[in-house]
Formats: sequence, C-alpha cells, structure tokens
Amino acid sequence: MEWRLRQAGPGDAPALSLVAAATFLETFAGIISGPDMVHHCTTNSSPAKFDGWIADMSCVATLAEHPDGAAPIGYTLLVPPDLPVETDARDIELRRIYALSLTRGTGLGRQLMARAIDDARAMGKRRMLLGVLGINIHARAFYERQGFTLAGTRRFRVGGAIYNDVIYARTL
Repeated sequence: MEWRLRQAGPGDAPALSLVAAATFLETFAGIISGPDMVHHCTTNSSPAKFDGWIADMSCVATLAEHPDGAAPIGYTLLVPPDLPVETDARDIELRRIYALSLTRGTGLGRQLMARAIDDARAMGKRRMLLGVLGINIHARAFYERQGFTLAGTRRFRVGGAIYNDVIYARTL
C-alpha cells in the first residue's frame, strides 16, 4: 500500500485532531480510563492545539492519508523538546507518532519515522528525543529497531493517573 505522507498546513488541524484522538483511543483503551482519555484528547489534541503547532515554525506536523479518499490514518509531530533530560538547540522531540491499527504491518510506521527524521535533519537538528509509556513494549521495540536508546525516564499525568514513561534518544 502506498500511503500518502505530507506536511500538514492550514486547514489540516481537524484531520490531525481526529486521527490523534482515534489512535490514542486505540492505543490506550483498557490502560487509561475513558473519562481521562476523553479529557486528554479534547485538551491536548484539539484542532486549536494542532493549529498552533502548524503555525509554529519550530514544529512540523506530518499527516498520513489513505490513498483511497485521503482519510487521515496517522501522523507525526515534531516540537522543541519538553522532556526531563538535558537538551540544547540541536535537539527535537518527536512528540507524537501514531497510526491507525488498520495500517499495522504495512510499513507506515517506518515511513512516518523516516519522514520525521528527514524533517528534523532539514531543520538542522542533530538528535531526536521521544517519550513512550514504559509498558508499551511494542512501541519500545519499534523505537529500538529505529536506533533509539534509553536516555531517561519521566512521570506523565493523564487525568487522575500518573504513568511511567521512558525517554529515548537517537542521533540524526
């Protein structure tokens, strides 16, 4: 399958918000409570939030679309780092990389990661950081296959619960 990947621009925030909420629900249903999940998505993945990231020249959002009809099926978001590890101006955080489960095994995850790395390099960045839920063994294995290594930990709040994340880094 040839997925369409493109940099998000003005007008793409609703599609990014939709795929962000859908993939967060798919990934964390059964781990994060329903009310906490709804609050988290409406607060942190709203169209207004994505509009802000799209307009910010220090951020890059990439939208993955289905080739038949251009439905949003995945995305990445690069932002200035906000992680509890030492960073400098040459670092970028891959804040989000998600794809709908219908894309599993198709290579979309690798394509999204390759695009994020290319975008980070084009921005002059030398290291990519990301945080991931510590118990998410599938995501962690994916990141390790992509050359990421452990760089730290953090505690991450979603609603009323606190989760243990690991922080990965990779030289670009």
